[in-house]
Amino acid sequence: MHEMSLCESVLQIVEEEAAKQKFNNVKWLQLEIGALAGVEVEAMRFCFDVVARNSVLQGATLDIVQPGGEAWCMQCAKTIEIKERYQPCPECGGYQLQVTGGDEMRIKELEVE
Repeated sequence: MHEMSLCESVLQIVEEEAAKQKFNNVKWLQLEIGALAGVEVEAMRFCFDVVARNSVLQGATLDIVQPGGEAWCMQCAKTIEIKERYQPCPECGGYQLQVTGGDEMRIKELEVE
């Protein structure tokens, strides 16, 4: 389950920022996880609760936003919305798609004390 290591990475980033910016507790954390990022959101929520114990994230509310997938079709030269990788272009049926959005995962916002 790679979601556990992703949560551990989030904790590491937040702890580094806590040391730099001198805060002790995170009340709210918003993650942006694109629909094409390959992350199971429910597993991420479960792992977050486990990783957050006894850390600056303990008791923090986790908010996950999921932007949709977006790709540029090389055949019809249009930007399209996609739900998963390797699906055909809904405009022309072509498979030459370059993902342009929805594959990211990042810490978007924090509320700290």
